[in-house]
Amino acid sequence: MELVNALELLQIKTVNKVWVDTVWDFEFTDAEPLDAGIQGEITENGAEAFRAVYRCLLPFATDSEAGLESVWAVFGENGISVDAIVAVLSHFFLKVNARTATLSQRLIALHAGSSYLLLLAIPGNIANKVFHPVLFDTCLDLVKKCWPQEMAKKRKKDAIRSSQSDPKGRKRSKPIRKDAEEMEIDEPEEGDLEEEQFFSPQDILQIREATVALVKTLLRLLTKLPLRDKPQSVQNCAQIFAELTSFEPIIGELTFTDREDVDHMKTLPELAYQGLKLLCSPKHGNENEAMRQVLHRLLYIILMMSDGDCASPSLLVPSPAVLASRDQAIRFVSHIVDELKESTLPILRILLQHICVQMVDRVEYRTSGAQAVVKLLAKMPSANYASFMKWLYGYSRNPKVVYRVFALDVAMALLEQPEREPDPSLSPELAAFLQHKFLVQEMVFGRRSDRAATVRSHALTCLAQCLELQSTIARESIQELFSPSATQTVLEAGNSEETNIQKTALNFKTIEISSKGDISTSDMKEMMALLKRRVGDPKTNVRKAALQALMSLLKHRVVPCSEENLSILSDRCRDPAVSVKKKALQCLMDLLTAQPKSSVVQKAWLMGVVPAVSDNETSVLEKALECLDHTILAQIKNYRGYKAEDILQKLAWDLLGLLCGESQGLSRYFSKAFIAWSKQNKFTSSFINNLISHVEAEHAPAAWLVLSKVASSSPRLDYSKILDAWDNMVRNLNVTVVTFRHVLSVIGDIAPHLNEDTKSRIVDDIMKWLKSFTMPLEVVSASVEVLYQLGRAEKVEDTQNFLNQHCGEVVSICESYLSSIILSEDGLQNFNEDLVVKHLFTLGCAALQCPARVGKRIFLLVQSILASNVELQAADGSDELPPTQPLSQFKPSSMPTVVRAHAFITLGKLCLQHEELAARCLPAFARELEVSQEVAVRNNVVVVMCDLCVRYTNMVDRYIPNISACLKDCEPLIREQTLIMLTNLLQEEYVKWKGSLFFRFVSMLVDPEPKIARLCEFCLVHLLLKRNPIMFSQHFIECIFHFNCYEKHEKYNKFPQTPSERTRFSLRGSTHRGKRMKIYKFLLEHFTDEQRFNIITKISQNILASFVDVVLPLDEEGYELLSDTFEVLSLKEIKLSAMHCSADRDEQEEDDQMAMANAVMQVAQKKLISQVQKKNFVENVIPIIISLKVMLEEKRSPVLRELMGYLQVMMQDYRNEVKDFFGADEQLATELEYDLKKFEKEQELERQMANCSVADAAPVNGERVSTTPATTPGSSQASPAPAGGQGVLSAMVTPQPPGSASRFLTPRPPSSARRQKPTTTKVLTTAQKMVERSRLLKTRVPSTANRNATPLSRPSAIPEEACSTGRSSAIHNRAISTPQWNMSELTFGEAVSGILSTSKTESKNAGKDDDNVLYLMSPDKPTPPPRQWNVESPLLRRGTRRL
Repeated sequence: MELVNALELLQIKTVNKVWVDTVWDFEFTDAEPLDAGIQGEITENGAEAFRAVYRCLLPFATDSEAGLESVWAVFGENGISVDAIVAVLSHFFLKVNARTATLSQRLIALHAGSSYLLLLAIPGNIANKVFHPVLFDTCLDLVKKCWPQEMAKKRKKDAIRSSQSDPKGRKRSKPIRKDAEEMEIDEPEEGDLEEEQFFSPQDILQIREATVALVKTLLRLLTKLPLRDKPQSVQNCAQIFAELTSFEPIIGELTFTDREDVDHMKTLPELAYQGLKLLCSPKHGNENEAMRQVLHRLLYIILMMSDGDCASPSLLVPSPAVLASRDQAIRFVSHIVDELKESTLPILRILLQHICVQMVDRVEYRTSGAQAVVKLLAKMPSANYASFMKWLYGYSRNPKVVYRVFALDVAMALLEQPEREPDPSLSPELAAFLQHKFLVQEMVFGRRSDRAATVRSHALTCLAQCLELQSTIARESIQELFSPSATQTVLEAGNSEETNIQKTALNFKTIEISSKGDISTSDMKEMMALLKRRVGDPKTNVRKAALQALMSLLKHRVVPCSEENLSILSDRCRDPAVSVKKKALQCLMDLLTAQPKSSVVQKAWLMGVVPAVSDNETSVLEKALECLDHTILAQIKNYRGYKAEDILQKLAWDLLGLLCGESQGLSRYFSKAFIAWSKQNKFTSSFINNLISHVEAEHAPAAWLVLSKVASSSPRLDYSKILDAWDNMVRNLNVTVVTFRHVLSVIGDIAPHLNEDTKSRIVDDIMKWLKSFTMPLEVVSASVEVLYQLGRAEKVEDTQNFLNQHCGEVVSICESYLSSIILSEDGLQNFNEDLVVKHLFTLGCAALQCPARVGKRIFLLVQSILASNVELQAADGSDELPPTQPLSQFKPSSMPTVVRAHAFITLGKLCLQHEELAARCLPAFARELEVSQEVAVRNNVVVVMCDLCVRYTNMVDRYIPNISACLKDCEPLIREQTLIMLTNLLQEEYVKWKGSLFFRFVSMLVDPEPKIARLCEFCLVHLLLKRNPIMFSQHFIECIFHFNCYEKHEKYNKFPQTPSERTRFSLRGSTHRGKRMKIYKFLLEHFTDEQRFNIITKISQNILASFVDVVLPLDEEGYELLSDTFEVLSLKEIKLSAMHCSADRDEQEEDDQMAMANAVMQVAQKKLISQVQKKNFVENVIPIIISLKVMLEEKRSPVLRELMGYLQVMMQDYRNEVKDFFGADEQLATELEYDLKKFEKEQELERQMANCSVADAAPVNGERVSTTPATTPGSSQASPAPAGGQGVLSAMVTPQPPGSASRFLTPRPPSSARRQKPTTTKVLTTAQKMVERSRLLKTRVPSTANRNATPLSRPSAIPEEACSTGRSSAIHNRAISTPQWNMSELTFGEAVSGILSTSKTESKNAGKDDDNVLYLMSPDKPTPPPRQWNVESPLLRRGTRRL
């Protein structure tokens, strides 16, 4: 009776029966609401009435109460309608609003739904027809509807856009403002005008308890009610259970045993997984189908996605709760597979496939997905595992970039697992997929040359990671790849295929892979060469990954640490990209840490890191300083604490030792590092003392090197040990030149801190050395510099007096000695070359410090060395110098080359202090550059003149052409030296880009020495172009004139040049065409889009228009200029970058929303630019091109080919705009289009001729042997056979009579072109001219300008039957060449032209169809007189039609 009393609370008996029937009739969808009075009575006590009904119904649904009376009998005995119960319950949970429902409404809805589900769990519900799909599905949705919206919003905020909306390589869009996002989330649905309800924690707890009760009731129902015939209900259950798994955080790990009672479960995720497990039982339908539904829903949890029922699910932020839900889902799938065994393997394979296919391109999600795949793959036996790996191998070759990247992640995750044992039952083909060798060689290394930069870089990164794994198999597999004996990988090259995945996004079915084509694999011997190419890849990320891979290969000694391999890392420290430079520095650091004892690695480290301290990018500079500090400075300890066993200390001193010896050329960069460190106050007193403690130990040279860098910025210290070392060096002189210079540098730096006695003692020592002339030249200049440091005083006069005294004494000694050698009669008998050189060099160094002590006699002495050994005096006996000096250009010198070379250096130093002397010597220097045969002399003269340019800029400016002429010197050393010094002068703006300097400079881009060419590129792009961004565009047009030596233009190429200079820098002629194109391409590559746009117009107006306006003649020189111009206009480098920005489309995802948006923006941008460029073409380019085409056709110019090539390129870029280009003249557009088609066919013919092979046997009886080249099935030349069975002759060979044998076409050498018999092209060209002449005779107004403008024929071939049967339907009783009224392309009729080599022009049916067929004579026969054709001009027809 309790049940009846509880039902009375629901007013079941008072409910109108008509209303109940109406609700059932309308299938619970659109019925009238319950009477308001009845509803008020039911809800008066809240949800208590529904709880009471639930408690009373519960015993009837449990097995323990199976002996009780049937509930349906109770209903019948008490006159209670089951339909009324269901109708009343449904009223309270059907209309609940997810946003505006109050706490009471939500609780009532949940308990009403629980009561309805409990009714379904009572035996006999089927007979009483209690189940209704709408009500069942609504009860399932109550969980989401009644759950508080603020908690749902929290989960929504965790959802983020798919990573495909933020593809790699693009700037991320600005994040949406928080308030805007909340506004979007909080926007009410249409009709929901009431305020949203907010709940306290106690309210939320009540809702949760009611929700748990509802879910538990649902689980009881699933154990009782089979859903075998209700697939939609199964799907809805799976969906709601999947969503419940993430409603609450999981504490600990869940267990999935069958023995656990539902009543003991307390969390919603625990209940949800129990429900998913129940759905997998056979009770609810086909086991595989139910399993498919469950795993389909868990798929999105594993992928960390929300809204799995949507076509484009959104991603969730990988928070700890999301990661825990993912891990729990993976464990649940593993548990199901362990329980159901073999039956679940096909569905598990489908799950794995969909994880792969629906993966997004974000690192954290890919990593998580790869780990999920590996964990689930572990549940597969070997056969299934190998089968899936075969599928994954095909998946890794799919056109989608994200698939190929994710396949690499899976391969790396699998490599971290132990390798599976080989299964004897597997075939060899499948067994190969179990090996780690397959993963390394095919899955990872096989993607090294992928067309997408993202995949290439990731593959190389994975290759580096393979070497860091604990697995020895992976390392051995890589070693095998780079082994000289390696010949093949695990799989044959023929199995490497690009594949296409065929799938439907929302169908959880097996994903098939179809082959797209073979991908060839490279020879194993080229692995290292390919890796080097990847280091120079255009994409920054690829270069970084390649550097990491190369470092790992070197680190683990897979490839030898040779200078060639290590130089790759060092060179990349100067990469254009900042990130690549930093990566190269880090790789060198890692490699040095791994192999600190390798001298080759140490040298490579120095070559890469030390020069980086002069980098313009601050971050690179800081990285280099950090590496040097960590490796060298931080390891310098006191000598007493030095231990040779300490690897780091030993490494630091080894590196410093290399800087003192083999790598001393890096010292100037090393100095910059110490300048930067001094600003940071890194050199403390303890550091200096530690250095000083090594000056007399085994590391003395290295210690002096560092002291020479830090002494100038060090604090005042006790330098007694340094002075003791100086005294020891003075006594023994047993140090190297490099160390001697370092010691002198230290003495000069500490000179201000020394007392006068010590200074005087050191000055005496230095003067003693200088006057002995026994010191090396490097030490002489350093000694003079130290003299200046020691004599420097507060007053400039005192300093100069000191220098005049000491340096003047040295100058006097040098003058006396040189006079004794040059002016005395027996001087040459005592001539000592080494001593003369030292005196000359010392004289130059000392003279710079005391110019007042240098007399005119010294000038004459030095100049006489350059001229001859004859005594020189002034002409009139006075002290004044003659206006010119008889140097080597007037009389050969008897002095050795080394003496003359040093004499030029000394004379240059004298000129720096005496302007008058410089003015007199500059002409002699310039003449010496032209006539001297001595390399050392020319080199030193270039150095002197460039130094004088800094001192006397205006004076030397006129000699810049003489200096730049050395850029084409026969010696690479002089070319390189000149290039460097001119770059320095241009950087400091001592020299301007005047005259021919620019063109001579850029001509070094094609220098025969690759090293010099690369240096020129660096100087132009990284040093000079930054200072003058319009430099290339300003000189580009004149480059075309200059490199073709064209001087007939009134403006361009008019600067003066000597004949020898013109010849030396000339790039004219076909032999230098490639060099000119290389220069043009280089310049255009560094144009901006604005400059590219403008240069096209300038070329048309300044070059092409000059020929059209007859300003320039169309002669041989003009043809060469035009040929280069059209080649330049056809280059891809001249195209706007925005017009071909879709080259990286393969790196974008097809279903990527943001990528699609970016693509739309690019298309719009491209369209806008295209419109502007189209207007420019129509107004400025096309008229000039067409006019020039007519002129070239009249003159039969060979340049017409290049013009047609340019038009072909232009029409390919603007194929859709051709009608707009020629909108004013359709006939011209038609003619031009046909000319292009004919030109393309001629190009194809030439390619066929070039590829045609010469017959093995000689021709018989002098006949020419020819045949049609064999065509492959995919060849463009293949054509179907006609119905008559006679094969159609190819248009690429000489046509033969019908029925004649096929013959090879033998190519002729160019020299015999004139004696060669006419080819098919020539025959057809002759026919074209004949028809054209006939047409012009019938034209009322003849025009010679258009004689060759409209080609009317093209080669074609037909079977013999077409010539003899005379089909009137195909030819319409008119001449074949007569145009139709609406003809858009003038041509011979397809399949109706017969080309026969008979002696007569008549056929068997001549009397009937003679006017319908065009006959041409054989090339072997003489040409007959032209016949009159019935040809009428289409223009006349058009005019007649208008009349």
